[in-house]
Amino acid sequence: MAVSLRSWVANEGGKHLVLMLWLGANAWLFLNTFLLFSTGQQYHYLYKMLGVGVCISRASASVLNLNCSLLLLTMCRSVLTFIRGTHVVSSRKTRRLLDKSKTFHVACGIAVCLFSVVHVSAHMVNVVNFSSRYSDDFPALNLARYRGEDPKWIILTTIPGVTGVLLVLILLLMLISSSHCVRVSKYEIFWYTHNLFIIFYIILMMHMVGGVLKYQSNIEAHPPGCLRPNQSSAEQHVDDLEQLEDDDSSCKEDAHFEPHYPQQTWLWVSGPLCLYCVERLYRCIRSSAPVTIVTVIRHPCDVIELRMLKKDFKARPGQYIVLNCPSVSSFENHPFTLTKCPTVNKETFGIHLRVVGDWTERFTQQLLPQSRMDLEILPMVQQRAYPKLYIDGPFGSPSEEVFNYDVSLCVAGGIGVTPFACVLHALLDGWRGFRLQRLYFVWVCRELQSFYWFAELLCALHQKLWEENRPDYFNLKLYVSQVDNLHQSMSEERFRPLSSRMLVGRPRWKHLLDEIGKRNKQKRVGVFCCGPKGISRTLHRLCNSARSRGTTFEFNKESFS
Repeated sequence: MAVSLRSWVANEGGKHLVLMLWLGANAWLFLNTFLLFSTGQQYHYLYKMLGVGVCISRASASVLNLNCSLLLLTMCRSVLTFIRGTHVVSSRKTRRLLDKSKTFHVACGIAVCLFSVVHVSAHMVNVVNFSSRYSDDFPALNLARYRGEDPKWIILTTIPGVTGVLLVLILLLMLISSSHCVRVSKYEIFWYTHNLFIIFYIILMMHMVGGVLKYQSNIEAHPPGCLRPNQSSAEQHVDDLEQLEDDDSSCKEDAHFEPHYPQQTWLWVSGPLCLYCVERLYRCIRSSAPVTIVTVIRHPCDVIELRMLKKDFKARPGQYIVLNCPSVSSFENHPFTLTKCPTVNKETFGIHLRVVGDWTERFTQQLLPQSRMDLEILPMVQQRAYPKLYIDGPFGSPSEEVFNYDVSLCVAGGIGVTPFACVLHALLDGWRGFRLQRLYFVWVCRELQSFYWFAELLCALHQKLWEENRPDYFNLKLYVSQVDNLHQSMSEERFRPLSSRMLVGRPRWKHLLDEIGKRNKQKRVGVFCCGPKGISRTLHRLCNSARSRGTTFEFNKESFS
């Protein structure tokens, strides 16, 4: 049980702590703002007119301010990559929390959607109360022009009303297009609608300046609920029943009201918005020069390898870049993990992309026009004039941590091998100064031809380690779930190290982790997964369960979605 608890804390403790702090901040903001508007002297008359609706609307607005700010901060990829790579963030736990920025971004987005529903519902009640509770005593408080005015007309003739409708429509579009089914089948729709966030924040800044809600500015001269000189005796009698009056309860002057401009919203949003704009400007300048495409290689199973060159481009194994090809789409940008990093001796870098979807199909046609995409065992190299290509990055990812463990287990499913290919290239190129002492590599593919993507790399690394008398450093296992004539297809002499390590079927994950735990007693093993959700869920669950020999497995997940 102790080992299970330690494993759970290692994998879930940090993110659950952040989650609790985030939920606590949301709850505190909501309750604090609610109490301010329900009990604050300056909002006495506003609360009397609108009731609890004004409290809920402003409390939910405070929560929206926080989460809209966090949404922007989690989108600052360059800032997060810089923090991740500096010595300031020396803790591995902190870096692993930074890798959860995408998940945190999604959580903040869900919170924005939920509290937007609460905010809009409360304001609908407020608009009805503005119409039905028209105040003759305090005309400045009124939003309606007369008692009984149509609430729909009030919404459509005020800045907060019109901008609020637009914000709801944009948010609804972004929410629908962010669903998993849309991202998988129609990524372009997700990409274009998600970029509406620029318009969203512009309208949000306009939404703040409506001045619909008002607060009392002369509380000392006019204590809320005091007796006005022109107040009737019947009204005085009602007020006497509501509160105890003393001789000093008469008003020195009439109540004055000022528009309630939510300055806190500006403070919440303006800072992260400026930071994001500066970061986008930096990224725009950094990616303004096109890269030089050196080689395009067509691999089996509709996979294209791209070798590129760019001046002063530096990257660490495990990082990814974002590609933009104007001849395919001027605005679409797609992330791809680096499979080859530039080194001192060789400045070229590369990626592998699978032809899935409209963008990759059009991009492949630009790279290899009028070429048949038949399955081939050996890659075909074609040289030609390539289209202009721009890259942004590199950006950090969980796979960077492979070298920061004594023992690491890398699990890849299909094209999910790309983050680890760069790690293998780094080992082959003789990188020094990392902590890694033993690497377990498991690669699961449906088709046998998929292993040819990196067959030469795996064999070269195996040969290098044998020559250095370190055969136990790299432990390789290949699994193919669907194959015909396995041994005849992999009969090439140069691929014999792969044939001897190839198994048919699926891995027995629990047995595999138990075996690694027995061989690495009392150690922390970094588990890195990039592949189908079924594999990652199984590994995540096993890493949280009790392990033999006191070994702790820290789970790290790479995601393309």
